[in-house]
Amino acid sequence: MKIIFTYLIFLFYSVHAFSITNNEIYRICKNEVNKILCVKRLKINRYKLKKGNPIEIPVIPYKK
Repeated sequence: MKIIFTYLIFLFYSVHAFSITNNEIYRICKNEVNKILCVKRLKINRYKLKKGNPIEIPVIPYKK
């Protein structure tokens, strides 16, 4: 019963995921070297997430 309840909570929260707004995209890309490509990439990723397609997220290794 506990597993089913946990699964239902996870399913409920995943349906109500919020996407990033245009203002947030511009604020993120403000410090990038190539702003136009950054904005385009983030908007494409947002569109893919809304459609339910997987996106590729780069992982940058942490150096001490």
